[in-house]
Amino acid sequence: MKLPIYLDYHATSPVDPEVFKTMTPYFTEIFGNAASRNHEYGWTAEAAVEFARKQVADLIGASEKEIIFTSGATESNNLALQGVAEMYAEKGNHIITTPIEHKAILDTAHALEKKGFKIDYVPLDSYGRVIVAELAKMITDKTILVSVMFANNEVGTINPMAEIGKLCKERGVIFHTDAVQAVGKVPVDVNALGIDLLSLTAHKIYGPKGVAALYVRRKNPRVRLSAMMHGGGHEKGMRSGTLNVTGIVGLGKACEVAGRVMPIEMPKIKALRDRLWQKIQAELDEVFLNGHPTERLPNNLNVSFAYCEGESLMMGMKELAVSSGSACTSASLEPSYVLKALGVGEDLAHTSIRFSVGRFTTEEEIDFAAKKVIATVKKLRDLSPLYEMAKEGIDLKSVVWTGH
Repeated sequence: MKLPIYLDYHATSPVDPEVFKTMTPYFTEIFGNAASRNHEYGWTAEAAVEFARKQVADLIGASEKEIIFTSGATESNNLALQGVAEMYAEKGNHIITTPIEHKAILDTAHALEKKGFKIDYVPLDSYGRVIVAELAKMITDKTILVSVMFANNEVGTINPMAEIGKLCKERGVIFHTDAVQAVGKVPVDVNALGIDLLSLTAHKIYGPKGVAALYVRRKNPRVRLSAMMHGGGHEKGMRSGTLNVTGIVGLGKACEVAGRVMPIEMPKIKALRDRLWQKIQAELDEVFLNGHPTERLPNNLNVSFAYCEGESLMMGMKELAVSSGSACTSASLEPSYVLKALGVGEDLAHTSIRFSVGRFTTEEEIDFAAKKVIATVKKLRDLSPLYEMAKEGIDLKSVVWTGH
């Protein structure tokens, strides 16, 4: 068993050997530029890109003509929001999203606000799911876009996508979803769910980093985007730049593998996740599951361990690679903005750990992780006067602390 044990699959995943093998020739032998139209090197590269485009489309129930390749989900999200904002500015300036989106959405929304767009944030229930009735009230004749993440990257909660898609269709509003965490883990069908724009990335589904895609609906409605990058008119004019053929081949293969193994793989991953949670619950009190108990990603476990500060917990279990928030915000010691939006108190939010299980996780690793977590929490609580007081029945909220 290799230490530290990797339980941070939401942050990234290793490249699957099958994906790596498919990519390898494109580094050295098949090195053509997909935009070179005059010789076989270019034609071969272009054919590989188009094959990958179909593999990506097949995983989400789309047509290959609706797939645009990008450098990452951050770019896909930026292109979706800014591309719609600019293209449909004459129709309206109102965009609705949620307060627990990835920073790639929230920061783009803030940037658009500075340009005069009106951004509203739909209320969520205590599990982090969009309240569709509230969303319905917020849509006006000036609303051009609703952007709601398919599944949250910290707590794993899955949104009621079909209901949101139906509402957006009825109101004639474009519906974008950041589906980075959902694709390859749960079934995603853009037509059945009424999704018009969808962001996905390779490195969350055992593909390489630095390559992603944006699905752009071609009919009912035909979605049009203003380009953010100019020069050469690649990707139907929506995203100029020499295509990362090697990465795109890897993304395509990762999607093909995900579609093939998902029905077998996800029940196994869910069983490992549940095993970890059951072992923790059996040995520890004052532990709380964050996110929806059932409408959640099969590989996600986000737990608050009361009376244990999250950073101390992580320091105490260096044999485990876990996270105390999303990978993109782990440099800050602020409690997770996602948990705060869900109404988790600041004290408890500071004690949360995100475990995410993946394709290469074993039962042995889960059992080791459970033991390590339990031992570390018990050790920290032994040192905590607050835990002792709480166990004695003292209401900590009523205690008046005196400073010197």
